[in-house]
Amino acid sequence: MRLNELFLSIQGETASAGLPTIFVRFTGCNLRCTYCDTKYSYFEGDTITPADVMDKIRELKVKRVCLTGGEPLIQPRQEMQLLLDLLGAEGYEVSIETDGSIDISKFALHDKQRFIVDMKVPSSGMSENMHLENLRHIRPTRDEVKFVVGNRADYEWCVDLIREHDIHPSKGYQLLFSPVFREIDLEEMVNWILADELDARFQVQLHKIVWDPDKRGV
Repeated sequence: MRLNELFLSIQGETASAGLPTIFVRFTGCNLRCTYCDTKYSYFEGDTITPADVMDKIRELKVKRVCLTGGEPLIQPRQEMQLLLDLLGAEGYEVSIETDGSIDISKFALHDKQRFIVDMKVPSSGMSENMHLENLRHIRPTRDEVKFVVGNRADYEWCVDLIREHDIHPSKGYQLLFSPVFREIDLEEMVNWILADELDARFQVQLHKIVWDPDKRGV
């Protein structure tokens, strides 16, 4: 597997927002979203073993880990599964941020491990690449489905997808709505969610508020 960077910060998004988290960013992505803010992860990185990743994680002495990228699930599957097994054996809380195009059913998660499935909206240019079968494998109350919205059309696409695949919050599904950074009026987006009586979590990227939005390793 190839590691782009590993660092301790706070989680900027998801149900763990604000909590100290070790970020393990892997190299490579199979998509090219228009709003991507981690393009440096496409190619930069060093080859490393799952055991060596665990050694680096242990040094930071925090029991919450986010596996991200790029796209973490395009790493060799056996190696990624081994890393999940090692983390599971030591009781780490783990979130796996995946771009919605990779079949999540091929990975076995342990207790305290969950997927954050980032379904790409039309303005990303990548919505046609979504593996919609993933929505059948999402575990209500555990996994989370994320939508990064750039305009009203994106939002309506998300609402249609929620209805079509019956992943409504009333059934326990955890939905996250994020604005594309600096591309959409936050108040307007919140009003859309409230008007639709959608019990979803509105979130902003906290790390871009605490630090310079272009700063790496945070």
